[in-house]
Amino acid sequence: MTTQASELTRLVDCFDDVTVRDLAWLLFAPDLLREGEATLAHPFASAQERDATLAWLGTLDAAPQSLHDHAHDPKFTRLGIYAESLIRFFLSHGPAARLVAANVPLRRQRRTIGECDFLLESTHGARLHWELAVKFYLHIGDADAACPVRLADYVGPNLQDRFDLKYARLVTHQLALTSRAEFAALGFGGPWRAQLFIKGRLFYHGREDEHIKPAPEIGASHLRGWWLTASEWREARANVSDDERAWVVQPRMAWLASRLDAAAAATLIAESDAIRTRLETTVAPTMIAAYARDAAGKWVEESRGFIVPDDWPERARAFAGSAP
Repeated sequence: MTTQASELTRLVDCFDDVTVRDLAWLLFAPDLLREGEATLAHPFASAQERDATLAWLGTLDAAPQSLHDHAHDPKFTRLGIYAESLIRFFLSHGPAARLVAANVPLRRQRRTIGECDFLLESTHGARLHWELAVKFYLHIGDADAACPVRLADYVGPNLQDRFDLKYARLVTHQLALTSRAEFAALGFGGPWRAQLFIKGRLFYHGREDEHIKPAPEIGASHLRGWWLTASEWREARANVSDDERAWVVQPRMAWLASRLDAAAAATLIAESDAIRTRLETTVAPTMIAAYARDAAGKWVEESRGFIVPDDWPERARAFAGSAP
């Protein structure tokens, strides 16, 4: 586990409630991108705001019902919408910036041309426009120093999304919304400083991440994971005892913070053979997390990865290769 991941675990896993942990993960996880064409959002304007937020999360963890009522809407079936609800709660009730408006639609001739995720005012009076993105991409390029890594080499597990396409959309369209005439007509005043709030994780083939220099746009401390084909997974697990390790299949709405307690771990260990067999025959990319006991006997997430069908890499290379 990297130093950055260990620090994130320390900040997030101290909370008992899963939804509070997800919110903490969004606030404290490192950015996927580095400063460049897009200015990055920072949830805290000072160390004092950061500390106050940790204290606020601790209070919320002891009585999380208001957060549950806000974020556990049956209509929130997409991870991005769930993440938006968590950040909206933080801006509405937390000790840092103040929410002015959320999900502000822009229309031209009764046609929606975009939607501003968050308009907020910092404690120093800065007017900020945040666009939120939570993305999980698998790197499909070769571990060859002679071939620079491109954003196009990071593809969505279902091959319907690619990082270069998402980045271009965020920079050229989403972040520009508050500078458009259609926004000015809404009466929010301005100017608004557009910033990108981007979190997530990038997954590399096996342990290739140790040898790959990420694309230049990628944040130096971004969270990393691994991916293996079903055949590679079967070979890797063939001679390994999982008696003291729990493998957790992560449904999409559980892709943020770790969420395994002792009771769940005991059940998963008892069902480990069935879980391993399911993963060996997967027909769709499946995110899993590996948990192991620490010195105190607590279950701690060891790594996060994807198991993909054996034909996935070829299809993914074709998808990445279609980039200009």
